[in-house]
Amino acid sequence: MTLDGIRTLLRDGGRIDRDQARWLWQHATDAELRELAGMVRRRYHADDACTYLIMRIINYTNVCVAQCDYCAFYRLPGQEGGYVMQQEEVFAKLDELLALGGDLAGFNGGFNPHLPLEYYCDLFRNIRERYAERLEFYALTIAEFMYLADHAKLSFAQAAERFKAAGVRWITGGGSEILTEEFRRRHSKFKYTVAQYFEAQRALVAAGLKTTATMVIGFDETLEERLEHLERTRGFQDETGGLASFLCWTFKPYFTPLGGQLGNIEISTGEYLRHLALSRIYLDNVRHIRTSVLTQNERALEGLAYGADDFDLPIEDEVTQKAGATINLQFDRILDVARGLGFQPQYRHVARAAVGS
Repeated sequence: MTLDGIRTLLRDGGRIDRDQARWLWQHATDAELRELAGMVRRRYHADDACTYLIMRIINYTNVCVAQCDYCAFYRLPGQEGGYVMQQEEVFAKLDELLALGGDLAGFNGGFNPHLPLEYYCDLFRNIRERYAERLEFYALTIAEFMYLADHAKLSFAQAAERFKAAGVRWITGGGSEILTEEFRRRHSKFKYTVAQYFEAQRALVAAGLKTTATMVIGFDETLEERLEHLERTRGFQDETGGLASFLCWTFKPYFTPLGGQLGNIEISTGEYLRHLALSRIYLDNVRHIRTSVLTQNERALEGLAYGADDFDLPIEDEVTQKAGATINLQFDRILDVARGLGFQPQYRHVARAAVGS
């Protein structure tokens, strides 16, 4: 196995396998990974092209029974500090998002056993009616969707139809972290299995809903677990074609049980960028690879040279902020970083695109 052989394979439009991905991680330099990621990126995007959006994660409840050891956000039912947002609180956050020039909201909370399916359907139906096409929203993560379907005693297909009828168009690939059974046994044993995760995502695609792929690195996962996650994601995209994008970010360890065990050490930005490049090379069937400003701040923009083509400028994500992430609302300064790296960022209007879809 040689770098020249892999370079020729990619130049001819070919696909690397898991062994080649492992070899690249172990032997390729940063510059070589950038070069190869650029070759695959170029299949979809011009060299200087990139897009961004302004968005907000609305953490509608922090009550959760999953008890993942990498989370600093959740409160158990009945525990002090638990909350559930009312609709007017959500609307106020959406109004602020619009005032800041954004048009995408994501919803991320917890496995709250006290919230019925109607809470979500009413909320999403009213958002769709109130804001029409002024904004788009990602309703929940797949993990939350699975819990709600189970809690309501509905199949994934039935639950997908219920949300679709309530005006939902998107459910993101959140809650995936690292998609191996062993990782879930170590850190999120009350979450669903990997097989169930893809079963739910398959049902969403079949119902005509849009979805994405996500990945979080920097726990205690092995290289083989990272590669298994990428392989499963690529296989799902081969099967369904349903993934609009892939977003990778890094574990923020502070104030989490797992972070305490690991010494509250974050992986380096350099390692993140190498993984982003490997993801771009491996996920040759996913058009958009997104870099994480939320967890890497301005250095995330370097990811555009490692194969990414899209990023968001977040104004809030309490889950990640509770674990140490910081938010920078100086959007022009961040965009200037991208321009300084030779890219021409263009705003990606999610709501406007939804109208034409």
